[in-house]
Amino acid sequence: MYPELARAQPAWRYQPAPDELTGRTILVTGAGDGIGRAAARTFATFGANVVLLGRTQAKLEAVYDDIVTRTRTDPAIAPCDLATTDADGWRELADMIVDHYGRLDGLLHNAGAFGVRVPLEHYPLAQWSNVMRVNVDALLLSTQALLPALRRGSNASIVITSSSVGRRGRAYWGAYAVSKFAAEGFAQVLADELEHEGIRVATINPGATRTAMRAAAYPAEDPATVPLPESHMDLYLYLLGPAARARQRLQWDARNWSP
Repeated sequence: MYPELARAQPAWRYQPAPDELTGRTILVTGAGDGIGRAAARTFATFGANVVLLGRTQAKLEAVYDDIVTRTRTDPAIAPCDLATTDADGWRELADMIVDHYGRLDGLLHNAGAFGVRVPLEHYPLAQWSNVMRVNVDALLLSTQALLPALRRGSNASIVITSSSVGRRGRAYWGAYAVSKFAAEGFAQVLADELEHEGIRVATINPGATRTAMRAAAYPAEDPATVPLPESHMDLYLYLLGPAARARQRLQWDARNWSP
């Protein structure tokens, strides 16, 4: 087990079985760093075959090598730029997943663009458009392409990493906050549409987490005072595993939940 995960697990509120995710295939976007990397490594530790999607090949390869060294799972690398990948590219990925694994049991939408923290009055349109392409448009395109593979899965889950600023607006958070409001709405609509198909949909607000995005948002903050991503992995693991099959709640907050 990864050292960061071993240190975090005793404090988890949900304690999974060692084989909690065995036999499941889960795609993680933004798997090269931060929450995505922690989620990918956690899912593999508990038995899942993880499809590692991200923009930077070297980061994905490092996560892949870690997983292959420490687990007996079958990971795959899927280099992808969310800002530019079109519907055909997503369909090609979906076909690859079905060809190799036969199905998809979980989809973690975690990758995101931050943009800049300025008043909306002065927000650069190019930055705004990029954040929306990554955080909203790619959410739609990828889900559309991957739903057939998820329908082949067992008790499948779609989980979106959200934010407190996507549930209550805050000054100067601009396109990022607006995109997270859109993601919350997307999840609500999708959950209603899939209610009778056995595919769960949820959003997670992980709260303060030690990531590069957090450092960009709060440059004066001491990162040592911020929890590592592994601290929140019990919630991610719970929602992307079979244990949450009877839970109908849509919004989850890492600071206030119980399995």
